[in-house]
Amino acid sequence: MTIPQASALCIDLHCHSTASDGALEPSALVNRAVERGVTHLSLTDHDTISGLSEARTAASERGLVVIPGVELSCLWKSRTIHIVGLDFNPDDESFLAALERQNDNRWARARMIADRLSKLKVPDLFDRATAVSGGDVPGRPHFAQVLVQADVVSNTAQAFKRHLGNGKPGDVKAYWPELEEVVGWINVAGGIAVLAHPRKYQLTATKLRELTADFRRAGGRAIEVSTSGQSSGDLGFLAELCRREGLLASQGSDFHFPGAPWCELGKIMKMPDGLEPVWHHFTTPVEFPAPV
Repeated sequence: MTIPQASALCIDLHCHSTASDGALEPSALVNRAVERGVTHLSLTDHDTISGLSEARTAASERGLVVIPGVELSCLWKSRTIHIVGLDFNPDDESFLAALERQNDNRWARARMIADRLSKLKVPDLFDRATAVSGGDVPGRPHFAQVLVQADVVSNTAQAFKRHLGNGKPGDVKAYWPELEEVVGWINVAGGIAVLAHPRKYQLTATKLRELTADFRRAGGRAIEVSTSGQSSGDLGFLAELCRREGLLASQGSDFHFPGAPWCELGKIMKMPDGLEPVWHHFTTPVEFPAPV
């Protein structure tokens, strides 16, 4: 199933380009989104908006609306949680300074991953992973590709299973700021803080309710109700959580690369009725066409 509640609009508010850990350049991502019928897109690269300008230029040529976006890492009770920021002022100086600090954290984490994997004796591992990432901060997927190239493993899935997945040597936790601080950055920049893909944290229902309540108290305003890899049960649970906390509802594919049909641009389960869409609260609200 695809898209929100009207066939004329296709809104995808969570995806990634080569500016972080995605496979497509921002302009190529925009072209793919247009080909799949997306009308409104937010590029939410991890802790950076360096791809926004290119995406906007490409979108202006294709008739696509691009909403400023970013996906920020933070800590909640020592767990890494992701917060999507939408519709903020991309020129806000305090916000840009915060993103720079996040970027420094990511480079430090990447160097630590390379150090942890040094026992594999892959020559120039850090430099090769950086090259794979196009010169941006390499993440675990980039290190996995290098391990495949070096014949340490046969594929990236094996790289994660043996060396980079949860609890493995390459699973390095960065020193992220607390949830309240990150939500504050987004709010000060005039944006809307969204709790990203809540079901991916492997929290119990009780813990997820606790996280959502803390997020709202910190100033968070929306939750991703519909995103990739969800079951209908997840969708219903998150919709109820959204109503319970009085949050706005967001959605996004969390697209990273072509060839993964479960997280393709614009391929989003229809949100349940009765939720208030986050896009109605943007600086320029996205409204459904009036009935003819």
